[in-house]
Amino acid sequence: MATEVKRSICRFCHARCRVAVSVENGQAIRKLEPDQTDPRVKMYKPPSLGCARLLGAIEYASHPDRVKFPLKRKGERGANKWEQISWDQALDEITVRLGDIRDRYGAESLMLTNGTGRTDAWTGRRFLNLFGSPNIVSMGHICFGPFIATSNVMLGWILRHVFGGQPFEQGTGKESVTKLGVLVGINPAESHRHIWNNMLELKKKGTKFIVIDPRPTVSAKMADLWLQIRPGTDTVLLMSMLNVIIEGNLYDKKFVDKWCHGFNMIAEAVRLYPPEKAAAITMIPAEQIRKAAHMYATIRPACFIEGMGLEHLENNIEGLQSLISIAAITGNIDVKGGNYLPAPTGTFIRNEVLLEASDLLSPEQRKKQIGSDRFKFIGWPGKELMMEQNLKFWGREAKTYSFATYPLVLRAAISGNPYPVRAAISQHSNPMVTMANIKMVHKALKSLDLYVVKDYWLTPSAQLADYVLPTAFWAERHELSEGSGDSKVMAGEPALPNIVSGQFEHYTDYDFFSKLGRRMGQEEYWPWENLLAVRNYQLEPLGMTFQAFMDQKNGVYTPQDEYKKYEKMGGFGTPTGKIELCPTILETLGCDSRPAFVEPTESLVSRPDLAKDYPFILITGGRFLPYFHSEHRQIESVRKKRPDPQVQMNPETAKKLGIAEGDWVWIESPRGVIKQRCQYLDGLDSKVVHCEHGWWFPEMPGQEPWLHGVWESNVDVLTNDDPEICNKRFGSWPLKTNLCNVYRVKTFSKNKA
Repeated sequence: MATEVKRSICRFCHARCRVAVSVENGQAIRKLEPDQTDPRVKMYKPPSLGCARLLGAIEYASHPDRVKFPLKRKGERGANKWEQISWDQALDEITVRLGDIRDRYGAESLMLTNGTGRTDAWTGRRFLNLFGSPNIVSMGHICFGPFIATSNVMLGWILRHVFGGQPFEQGTGKESVTKLGVLVGINPAESHRHIWNNMLELKKKGTKFIVIDPRPTVSAKMADLWLQIRPGTDTVLLMSMLNVIIEGNLYDKKFVDKWCHGFNMIAEAVRLYPPEKAAAITMIPAEQIRKAAHMYATIRPACFIEGMGLEHLENNIEGLQSLISIAAITGNIDVKGGNYLPAPTGTFIRNEVLLEASDLLSPEQRKKQIGSDRFKFIGWPGKELMMEQNLKFWGREAKTYSFATYPLVLRAAISGNPYPVRAAISQHSNPMVTMANIKMVHKALKSLDLYVVKDYWLTPSAQLADYVLPTAFWAERHELSEGSGDSKVMAGEPALPNIVSGQFEHYTDYDFFSKLGRRMGQEEYWPWENLLAVRNYQLEPLGMTFQAFMDQKNGVYTPQDEYKKYEKMGGFGTPTGKIELCPTILETLGCDSRPAFVEPTESLVSRPDLAKDYPFILITGGRFLPYFHSEHRQIESVRKKRPDPQVQMNPETAKKLGIAEGDWVWIESPRGVIKQRCQYLDGLDSKVVHCEHGWWFPEMPGQEPWLHGVWESNVDVLTNDDPEICNKRFGSWPLKTNLCNVYRVKTFSKNKA
C-alpha cells in the first residue's frame, strides 16, 4: 500500500495549523502530525499535538453522515425527506428559480449567509456582488468585523490579529520582546492554541499579563492581574484606564502631538469615568483599574489582544475605540512588541478582498442594502469611505466588510419590509444554531421561496432547505491562509480527492459558485477553470504558481515586519494622516466620533423589574474544547470528550438552588427555555452564569419539530436580536448581557410511592 505525505492546512478553527497528512493509496488518512515546515512548529510545541478536532479529521473525512451528493427536498420543508440528484440538475434548477425570483422581486431579494472561516467565503460574496444583491449577512458582524472596521477608521489599516498567528512577540533571546500582554474577553487556552503556547513561552521570559474577563479562565489564572468585570461594562473600564493615563500624564506626549488626532475630544469623553465611578459600574476596585492603567503605560512595549468577549457587547465599537486609543497614546502602535500594523508596503498576493469583486456591485444596488441607512458604519456607506481612503493612501483596499443587518434582513423575509427577501444561500453557516433569537431565524427561513445550503452535514438549518449541496473540507482542497490585512501567507495542498466516482462529489465553493454564476450570465467574471487556477492567479505577484510556492518556499511567505511605517509614509492612512482617536469617517457618517457608554438594555441595573424573575446575567460565546462553535458534534472521538452541554455557575449559588454539579438544569430568559448540565466554577460571580453555545444533537431526528434537537440546549433560544438593542453604529447584537433564571430539572424515582 502506497503512503504519501501531504502538507495541508487544518481549518477546524482559527489557528490554521499546517498538518502533515499521511494518506494511503490517495484516499484514506492514516496519520496526522505537525508539519515541520510551519514556522510556528520551531517556536513551541504546536497545538496540533493532541488536538481532538484535528485528530477527528480521520473520522470526518469518511463519516457516513457527510452529505456526499446534492440533495433535493421531497415533501414539506423540514420533513427530512430527500432525493439524491446530480450536480447538473441541482445547478440548473437553482439557476431557474433564482432567475425567477430576481425577475419578480429584484436581485436584492437574495441573501447570503456566511460562516466563520471554514472555507472560501469570497466565492459566495463574489457571486452575490455579480448577482446584484447587497444583502450579505455573516457572523463577521459580531466576530472580528467590529475590530476590523474600528481599526481601519482609526489607523487606516487593520492591526494584526489572531488569524493564523500570535500577536505577542517573544523574540529569540532570553528576554521577551513584548513586555506586557493585555487580553480583553479572550481565553486562548481554549480558543487559539498558537497564542496560548506563545503566551506560555513569554511568561517564562518574564512578560506580564493582564486579563479582563468575568470568568476565572485558565488565562485569567495565569495573569499577573485579573480584572473580573461585570459583563457588558468593558467600555467603561477601558475609558477609565484612558482617564488614568491622560490625567496622570503617562502618555507619550511627543507621539500624541505629532501623530494623533482628536486627543482633546477623547480626553474630555473619558473624564466622565474616573476609577471610583468606573468601579461602581464595572465592579472592579478602583485601585485595580489604576494598577492596570499604570502597568500598561509604564511596561513597554505592550500589546492588546481582544476577543469576542468585547465584540459581543452593545458597546463593542466604543470599547474597541477606547482600546486602540490606549495603545495609540502610549506609543504602542506599529512598534516591535506592540500592536503591529501590517500595512501593504511589501508584496501582497491577490487576496480575498480583491476576489470578492465588491466594486462590481452597482451604486444603485448598494443603496438597497438592508440596514445601511440606520447602521451606516457596517453598511455600504462606511465601506465606501474606507475603500476610498485605503485606495488613496495605500493603493489597495483593506479587508473591511460590508454586511446587511442580519436581524433586519430576517424581518424583511417575514414581513416584506422594506422589500421582500425571498431566497437565501447559506455557505457553511448554520444560522439555526449560531444566530441570536432562533425563533425569528426559524420563521424567516421557513418563509423563503428558495433556500440553498452548502455544507458538510445535514444541520438543523439544512433541514429547512430546498437543496443541500456537499462541500470539500480542508483536506480536499487547495488552501491559502492569509491574515486580516497581513501580507503573510501559508499554503496547504489537498491530501484527499474531493470527487470519487460513485462514492462522493464534494464540490469546492469555487466549483459551485462559478458553475452557478456562469449559468446566470456571469461567464467573464469566473475565468479560472478550478480552485487551483485561482490559487495560481493569487500567487502571481510572488512570481510563482501554487506548486512552485509549495516546492520552493515550503508554501510559506513571511516578509520581514517593518515598524514605524508612518515615519516613512508621512503619516497614517486616515483622512487626517494621523491616528484618529475620534474617527472623522464616523463624523462623516453622522455618528458621534467619541466613545461613550450606555448601560446594557437588559441588565440587573437597567431592568430591575425583569431581574425579579430573571436574576442572573447570562453570558455565552466563550470557547470550549474540543468543539468550535456548532461543529464536530457528530464526530464520535470528539463527542466523547464533551457529550453534553454545560452551564457554568458559582458553586455556592448552585447549592442554594438545590443544584448539584452534573445536574441537568433549565435556563430561562424572556425569550425561551433550554437545558444544560451544571458545571461548578469556583470564582465565578454569584450573579453570572455562562452557557455553552453551538449545541445541537445530530443523533436526534432531523424532521420538524426536532431539527436535531436545536431547541433543546441551544443558547440562542435565549438570546435577543431586537434591532433596538443593537449597537447604534454597527448594528451588532449583544450576547453577554441577557438576563436569565436557572432551576433544576426535576427527576422522579420509580421507587417512590
